[in-house]
Amino acid sequence: MKRTTLLTAALSAVLTVPLGAATTSDGGWQALADLDVELRELRLPSQAEDSARLAPEALTERARAIESAREQLSALDPAAWSVAGKIDYLLVWARINGLDFEHRVTRPWSRDPIFHLNLIRRVPYVELPLSDEEGERWRASLAAVPGTLARAEASLTEASGELARLAIFHLENFDGVGQGQPYRDDPPAGTVGWFADLCQRVERLQPEDLEPCRAAHAAVESYRDWLAEALPSLASSAGIGTENLAWYFRNVRLLPYDVEEIALLGERELHRYRTAYQIVRNRNHDLPELKLTQSAEEHERRTRDAERQIRELVERQRLMTFPDDLPETFETDTFWSPRALTDRHFWEEIQFRNAFNNHIHASIPGHRFDGLLAQRVENPIRSGYGDSSRAEGWATYLEEMFLLAGLTRDVPRADELFYAALIKRASRIYAETQMHAGRMTLDQANRYMIEFVPYMEEDLGRYDLEGYLRRPGLGSGYILGKIQLEKLMSERASELGEDFDLGAFHDSILASGMIPFALVRWEMTGTEDEVKEIWRAATGRDLAAALE
Repeated sequence: MKRTTLLTAALSAVLTVPLGAATTSDGGWQALADLDVELRELRLPSQAEDSARLAPEALTERARAIESAREQLSALDPAAWSVAGKIDYLLVWARINGLDFEHRVTRPWSRDPIFHLNLIRRVPYVELPLSDEEGERWRASLAAVPGTLARAEASLTEASGELARLAIFHLENFDGVGQGQPYRDDPPAGTVGWFADLCQRVERLQPEDLEPCRAAHAAVESYRDWLAEALPSLASSAGIGTENLAWYFRNVRLLPYDVEEIALLGERELHRYRTAYQIVRNRNHDLPELKLTQSAEEHERRTRDAERQIRELVERQRLMTFPDDLPETFETDTFWSPRALTDRHFWEEIQFRNAFNNHIHASIPGHRFDGLLAQRVENPIRSGYGDSSRAEGWATYLEEMFLLAGLTRDVPRADELFYAALIKRASRIYAETQMHAGRMTLDQANRYMIEFVPYMEEDLGRYDLEGYLRRPGLGSGYILGKIQLEKLMSERASELGEDFDLGAFHDSILASGMIPFALVRWEMTGTEDEVKEIWRAATGRDLAAALE
């Protein structure tokens, strides 16, 4: 049975308007929304043809634009706005802080060789021959490769040796994970190999483009050689330091914890999941092991069967509302490869034993489903926001929620896989905080994860940890967001008693937009204890006075 509307009114007596809706009394809110649009246009480039925006003069102008945005925000007075309006104000404030953090601390254009590599990495991921329109766009990307990498060499004045070694690895090797690459049974060896492969295909199918392809290939090889030559002189660690990490957690992620509390929470969840894993392993010791998938056809069949069971359980227990126009199926996040018969990375070990866990987290009702609903949020500030602790916290929460809801009752050995995945997610917090504190190298953090996480191996560990070095806070968000969501659910269930409805609660989370859970909690419950200090930092004023 489907609910046709979100039951937000039943969930929150403190709200007089729908979640996320600004009111007519929120004077200046449109100026806030316009400012948010301008801020989104300041995102760093992601394609080679846009790399001129990384020139020194362009970056200087970007920094000025960020400071101008802060001044414009300060000129607005949200004291009399609704809670929803105040939340939007904090979202724009956090966005400005994130842009400022890039200029003050992470500075990927000067510290991160992988940032520049990623601008050109997808150029070879193309099917030839191309149509006229596609061809023109692709030729612009191809022609921009040499200039992009020459600019990278000039810009990387603070390059980290840790990230440079990773960039060289990606240039020369298939990483075993291959996310984003076109599927090949025998993939090319790194970005250098992909450009060589591209030029071979161009010579056969589009020979008019061979010269610029060879120039691009030579530029990629030159970038690798330059990094290798520079490596001995580069600072070793890519960590940003605990103080910077704490500022980021508080002022960009809007998390109500300091770094020590975050590390403690991660340790507590790691041991809890490890304990649960051992208990269910012991419970299941007489049961046969789950059989690994042996073919692409079997993988697809298992994935579709898992999705059918997930959807049926959601409908039967009314766990959330599925829109009438929901796609019939969602893509998987783990693809079949003959390599997986003998050499599997962590998620393949999980997914090819049972398809439930990864499909829940990554597809339905996790990321893909969540992202679909986020696009339908009418508030333009929220629909354009993507807090990773909210996104990953929701998807991680769903894993244990489905266990408790009984999804694996007929496949008890699948419980072990769920807890193995949760152990992995919890282990990231210690690894991330220690790397940024300079107490662990990436290799040491990888060995730590391999030691403590079932099925863990080097390739997936390196892939994950690279992301946490390059995007601080990403690794911690899975567990921290889950903890915040669980706290909010407990509070609402206690407050509403018999009127608490789990499905309606989930609907309200999804309807709020992909915004930090501290703000979701404030809007849903009216409890402002987690946002008092954030409000004071953003406005210089006491929140109590603004709520009178």
